[in-house]
Amino acid sequence: MSEKKSGGGEANFSGRERQKDIRSANFTAAKAVSDCVRTSLGPKGMDKMIQTPSGEVVITNDGATILNKMEVQHPAAKLMVDVSKAQDVEAGDGTTSVVVLAGSLINGAERLIEKGIHPSVISDSWLHAQRISEDILKSKAIPVELTNREALVDAAITSLNSKVVSANSALLAPLAVDAVLRIFNPVTNSQVDLKDIKVVKKLGGTIEDTELIDGIVFDQAATHAAGGPTRIENVKIGLIQFCLSAPKTNMENNVIVDDYLKIDRILKEERNYILKLLKPIIKSGCNVLLIQKSILRDAVNDLSLHYLAKKGIMVVKDIERNEIEFIANTLGCHPIADADSFTADKLGEAKLCEEVSTPSGKIVKVIGVKNPGKTVTILVRGSNRLILDEAHRSVHDALCVIRSLVKLRYLMPGGGAPESEVCLKLAEYGDQLGGTRGYCIKGYAKALEVIPYTLAENAGLHPIQIVTELRRRHALGESAAGINVKTGTITNMLEEKVLQPLLVSTSALKLATECIRMLLKIDDWVQVR
Repeated sequence: MSEKKSGGGEANFSGRERQKDIRSANFTAAKAVSDCVRTSLGPKGMDKMIQTPSGEVVITNDGATILNKMEVQHPAAKLMVDVSKAQDVEAGDGTTSVVVLAGSLINGAERLIEKGIHPSVISDSWLHAQRISEDILKSKAIPVELTNREALVDAAITSLNSKVVSANSALLAPLAVDAVLRIFNPVTNSQVDLKDIKVVKKLGGTIEDTELIDGIVFDQAATHAAGGPTRIENVKIGLIQFCLSAPKTNMENNVIVDDYLKIDRILKEERNYILKLLKPIIKSGCNVLLIQKSILRDAVNDLSLHYLAKKGIMVVKDIERNEIEFIANTLGCHPIADADSFTADKLGEAKLCEEVSTPSGKIVKVIGVKNPGKTVTILVRGSNRLILDEAHRSVHDALCVIRSLVKLRYLMPGGGAPESEVCLKLAEYGDQLGGTRGYCIKGYAKALEVIPYTLAENAGLHPIQIVTELRRRHALGESAAGINVKTGTITNMLEEKVLQPLLVSTSALKLATECIRMLLKIDDWVQVR
């Protein structure tokens, strides 16, 4: 259709011209997001400094974090952000790769559309190509036993090598592996719930001070208002969800007392009320009391703290509601909702509970739990807030990598090896298939080369030379050949112990292909009020 000029001089597009412009606008917005994170891919990728409207600064090269913090307006760009989030949920790693891959597939789709191939044909051919790619990856994957700790650690180190805290990967990777193996039973479980691993951040010290706690850590200090204890052995822990303070009136109500005798009576009644609440706690033999945070009134007052301190009971208050389940599972205690049901059989037991000083404040550690649940705590330390937050994100990614191996127990060589192998095999398949469909599949294969190309580019190598050499080595049958960014050469990734879970690669391919197929099918943009 040709353009029709209206009286105002504006162009009214109709039919194919409008479809072409809508598709082009969507592709441009999605590519802008992909280009933004592309330089962050790989061990030599650059970091991004993000400043939020509130003035908070974040330094990271984690794709999901970068895109999550970005303000994206265009719907197609939002789709790329959602793809990164989906990859983070599914595999926990490869959040940058999936967006870079999607951007490359968009470039491939544009070239095919310019040659006159219909978007529906491209979409169907690429779905077929994605399924074949998954089969190729599975055929080259290495089965891994979860008892093989060394292989799990190598996979976690590969994930951490692209992070800001890569220098500490040899410390953090074994911590992540041990944490998952403690909460996971290979015989009965096929899934890992990362909610059973609590990661506590505490400013001060260095990343080398990060440790795995066989028990639990509270990042608040014990209450010392009345001089309570700071260290207790042979611990009996109670977890309460009621307040140890005098009841309050309803909102906007006042009680006016005009007689000092009545004031004395109120104080006496308050004392009796508090003592009535404390009697079952003291009687049960509890010596560490955890009190849930209250939003309506003070969870504990000075009078109750005074009586508890006299009896040698340590108090930790302001326990968040969402931590109650984890604490109960870890310590083997039961949350108690009212004083009358506070009995000795609902207490948890441990060897030691002590308050420990750190440069940014005190924490409470409980270790040597008598009946520990399938939970574990990691205490992450860092010298400043930016490093601490990045260390926390890196530990989470390492945990997700091990979780991916639990879901799908196969490892792949890294360094761009799987993408190069799929590219080679898929191009051969496209040649055999022939026709328009075969041509589209070869376009899909070529788009996958963006991963090794970007890895080489970000490492300061000559990308064309590296990718050409990589193709040659894979054509000779070296399916594990990948880019060694440390030496700037092509080496065997299995020998270098650069490994990644199969789920990361298959999930990235699947999600990127789904995203592009969705964008290909869009030919109009309708805004409703």
